[in-house]
Amino acid sequence: MKAPLSSSSSTSSFCSSIAKKARFSPLLLALALFLLCFSFLYGEDLKELLGRQAQVASQLVVNSSSRNNGGDEHPAAPPPEAAEGKTKTKRKWQGRLAFALNDDDEDEECDVFSGRWVRDDASRYPLYREEDCPYIHPQLTCQAHGRPDAAYQRWRWQPHGCALPAFDAARVLEALRGKRMLFVGDSLGRGQFASMVCLLHSAIPGGGGSSLRMSPDQQHTVFAAGGGYNATVEFYWAPFLLESNSDDAAAHRISERMVRRGSIDYHGRHWRGADVVVFNTYLWWCTGLRFRILNGPWESAGTEGAVSWVSTEEAYGMAFRDMLQWVRDNMDLNTTRVFFTSMSPTHQKSQDWGDAAGGNCYNETAMISEAGYWGSDGRRSVMRVIREILDGDGADVPLTFLNVTQLSMYRKDAHTSIYKRQWSQPTAEQLADPKTYADCVHWCLPGLQDTWNELLYSKLFYP
Repeated sequence: MKAPLSSSSSTSSFCSSIAKKARFSPLLLALALFLLCFSFLYGEDLKELLGRQAQVASQLVVNSSSRNNGGDEHPAAPPPEAAEGKTKTKRKWQGRLAFALNDDDEDEECDVFSGRWVRDDASRYPLYREEDCPYIHPQLTCQAHGRPDAAYQRWRWQPHGCALPAFDAARVLEALRGKRMLFVGDSLGRGQFASMVCLLHSAIPGGGGSSLRMSPDQQHTVFAAGGGYNATVEFYWAPFLLESNSDDAAAHRISERMVRRGSIDYHGRHWRGADVVVFNTYLWWCTGLRFRILNGPWESAGTEGAVSWVSTEEAYGMAFRDMLQWVRDNMDLNTTRVFFTSMSPTHQKSQDWGDAAGGNCYNETAMISEAGYWGSDGRRSVMRVIREILDGDGADVPLTFLNVTQLSMYRKDAHTSIYKRQWSQPTAEQLADPKTYADCVHWCLPGLQDTWNELLYSKLFYP
């Protein structure tokens, strides 16, 4: 920065010399004096102002580009400055992602989450047989429970403009040698976990001494891969990620759900040391437009002011931010990876896809063919919360977003429906009208969730 002139005499002398030049008009002389004085008085302020404007412009350019795993149906997040009181965007994480096989300078191939379903009878689908995988929860074994058709197993996801790499179970096992892959979330996360276990089990000749064990409270399930890999694939039940009144993994069907603020470490202490973590949480939040938050210990739940009601989106955003903070505090982002599986749709209302009202996924054997179909159960506002956080104060965490929502929206044919082990024996009235007890939340295995893991495989090695 140049030093300012030390006295007004220099200015007077300079102005006098200009006045002596007869060819300068009074207007030009006044303009020159104004510009000169302005630069003396405000030159540094102007420089700072221009610097700030350039910085804001740079932030707008960064925020206008989508995250590499965002998906087309996510609304763009506003720049942080657009809303008063919001946290400014943090610097985006820079570095090479662990497990990646592609070079940093390779161009991004395409959006693998945007595509179409292709029937694949002649190829390798399904990727394993139900009867060959002893680790599928009986709530997901549709063939064993009498489902008469198997066409839902033979569809392959085809992204626009590229192809998914073939799932290589041996490569996954080698990458996980001596490591932990952990799925955290609700029963849909457990389904994705079971799919991954079956995919890996199929590559270990004869099982190779693999085992599956579950904690007495059913909270934590661990698959130990045989064949000398010393690798584990695990599932941890935490439907809200935060501590909640639905944390009993065996008896958790609670209508008046509530989470405790700031409680991510209650479950998170069991996640430490994992090398790959795949989170999911969505459906349990969707009990209405508002959600209950406990602001103190559970003993205070009945006292005045201990519980507050907030919008579902605010509650969900709180949990998502806490999850990211746990990742910052507990994972070495140079050697570990974190994923988040987006919301899994249900197919509870047949009128959504143009059929008569009153039906659901029961007896549906064909997928929805309408491009871009979006059912009434899909809350875009919740998806928007994720996008805003990942583009805002969560940008410093290299989270890979598995956007399975749109591709799963088409698959009304792939739910377990009535072909599963039931929680309780259906009544005579239900048996007379099977759609009344059809499960249109969970998915048959083999099936749709194997595609979720093909996408996980793709993003693990070729992010």
